[in-house]
Amino acid sequence: MPKQRRLAPAQPWVEFQSTPDDWKRADPDLLATMLGQLHLIRAFEETVLELAGEGLVHGPAHSSIGQEGGAVGSIIGLRSADGINGSHRGHHQFLAKTITHVSNGRLNSSELVTAPINDVLYRTMAEILGLTPGYCKGRGGSLHLQWFEAGALGTNAIVGGGVPLAAGNAWAQRKAATDDVTISYFGDGAINIGSVLESMNLAAAWNLPLCFFIENNEFAVATRVDEVTAEPRLSGRALGFGIPSWRVDGMDPLAVHLATKAAEEVMRSGEGPTVIEALVYRFFHQNGAYPGSAFGYRTKDEETSWRERDPLIRVEREMRNLGLLSDSDFAGMREQSQQAMSDISHRLLEANPSADGKRRVIESLWPDPDFVNFGIRGDTSELEGLRTLEPLEFHGEVTEGRFIDAVSDVIGQRMKTDDRIVLLGEDVHRLGGGTNGATKAALKHAQDRVLGTPISENAFVGLGGGMALDGRYRPIVEFMYPDFLWVAADQVFNQIGKARHMFGGDNPIPLVLRTKVAMGTGYGSQHLMDPAGIFATSPGWRIVAPSTAADYIGLFNAALQLNDPVLIIEHVDLYNEKQTTPKADLDYLLPFGKAAIRREGDDVTVISYLSMVGRSSTAIEATGIDAELVDLRWLDRASIDWGTIGESIKKTNNVLIVEEGSVGTSYGGWLADEIQRRFFDWLDQPVERVTGNEASPSISIPLERAAIAREEEIMVALESMRQTWGGAR
Repeated sequence: MPKQRRLAPAQPWVEFQSTPDDWKRADPDLLATMLGQLHLIRAFEETVLELAGEGLVHGPAHSSIGQEGGAVGSIIGLRSADGINGSHRGHHQFLAKTITHVSNGRLNSSELVTAPINDVLYRTMAEILGLTPGYCKGRGGSLHLQWFEAGALGTNAIVGGGVPLAAGNAWAQRKAATDDVTISYFGDGAINIGSVLESMNLAAAWNLPLCFFIENNEFAVATRVDEVTAEPRLSGRALGFGIPSWRVDGMDPLAVHLATKAAEEVMRSGEGPTVIEALVYRFFHQNGAYPGSAFGYRTKDEETSWRERDPLIRVEREMRNLGLLSDSDFAGMREQSQQAMSDISHRLLEANPSADGKRRVIESLWPDPDFVNFGIRGDTSELEGLRTLEPLEFHGEVTEGRFIDAVSDVIGQRMKTDDRIVLLGEDVHRLGGGTNGATKAALKHAQDRVLGTPISENAFVGLGGGMALDGRYRPIVEFMYPDFLWVAADQVFNQIGKARHMFGGDNPIPLVLRTKVAMGTGYGSQHLMDPAGIFATSPGWRIVAPSTAADYIGLFNAALQLNDPVLIIEHVDLYNEKQTTPKADLDYLLPFGKAAIRREGDDVTVISYLSMVGRSSTAIEATGIDAELVDLRWLDRASIDWGTIGESIKKTNNVLIVEEGSVGTSYGGWLADEIQRRFFDWLDQPVERVTGNEASPSISIPLERAAIAREEEIMVALESMRQTWGGAR
């Protein structure tokens, strides 16, 4: 029989309950403020359901009625500088944080609805209705509520999607040497989401002041927790990551408050993350004003027993027992809250003349349809006045070196001169500069800001997004290979790419995502894709793709200055090429949105980027065709140089788009469509394309070669096009 020993967890796991003595010792003002917030949030949510019932809420109405105790208890003691974010059922969290902010954490029961609190209720309801006075100008609605000033970082429609962003905010708090904390709220359904667990691991490894707050209402829509996990005590997840955790009755706001203060003590003292599991109960279905029993997944007896534990009733009962407020005070808080919401409804709605007895939104409060695209990206005004250099026109002294050395040097230079820049990714802090040497100079100049991450792209790119949204840092995130973006697609596209637009169009998100294409290197189907086409058809991202070392310096510097997320695509074929760059100059920017004419010609416009620019040049020379070669450099639809492209097309009347990778994820598909829409009258034949095949390249050498495009495919396409125009101009 082998010797056995029970292992103890590295951190405590505590069940937390309040006692009668806790209620006696509690500050009466704290309890009155709790009750006031509960009344305000309850009246607000009742109004949301009322308006949803009238068809005035476009989209879902995820009520938090019944769950308010967890949010109020945990937020009431926070500072404005402390951050919170949450998921789709987040009205109560947002209101608790914003009310705490504008009231300095204390409410007066006889004058509950002050002007600042009325404004919070008004703007939040306007946002839920999709109206211009809302915090996000109507863009976010019920699911996406954000007010940075109050520390409300943004609620999120993707289950668990905001947790990595909260980790980024917590990293920024720790790096700035504050004792501020961040709380990320999510439900029982999110506890099995990879990004949540990845973020727990990363927060623990990096000692971040982040509280993972689980609102365990026992149902993910209609699926019970015990149906989908063998351990329904969800705070137990913390033990595997070495995180202290508390399990508390979320229907008891004071118990939640006391548990949160214990967690705050851990986080504010620099001891890392915490987990709080609050057992709560949503009184209604996932969406709308019907109880769960109406859909058959709850019993009426169960609902009745939980309603008897209503957090609002609990606080009022305890305060009555302590003789802290009169009957008129209790009634007055309810009346004030309801009257405030009635007044706000009158400010937002009017009688509908075409339907007797019904209301409609006041027409002037709707956003102008012209606002639809505002804020997908910024206006690039941050680039004004900065020094630019066009390598094609540079005639000064140059130096020769490898492409990858230019990459390393410019990254190092920026980190040396700007302490806001942080670089993170897998192995970037090891191997003398990462797997390709790109971070060698960064390690020399700013080793403390080169962060080697776990293999968890969802967590670390989301953490980078949170850093960027914080505003104090400008992260550079490295994906070792672009195929890994699929692992982190939610953070890359749903979170980072949409953040500025979704929350109203004003908040910058300065993040650079570096990755490399590795076709032809034998890495197989999952390590070599060209991501340009995927990013070009997703909102929010800018894309740069340098074909020369001199361009890389200028494009990288421009990307770091932009207040938008920027994808920088590199190619391993270029890394070891010897190329020239302006001597002793790592500080210029490439002119924004400017393509390069690498070769002038009259027969056909060849458009390409990255290493295929050089391959196209070789193919053109081999055919003897008088082609004009356009190197795009800037690829996204907001930055692409239509002026240069258009001038070339009007001269040649023929277009060939050249790419290396798979036709299915091709960048040239949308580019060809745009060209034919914009320049149809100048085209003598349809836009032609060179791409790889449908298959991703295999490891087998002949199959890999058959899957991708090279000079031979470009030459065949050029010769075919020459047959169409007859070879003479």
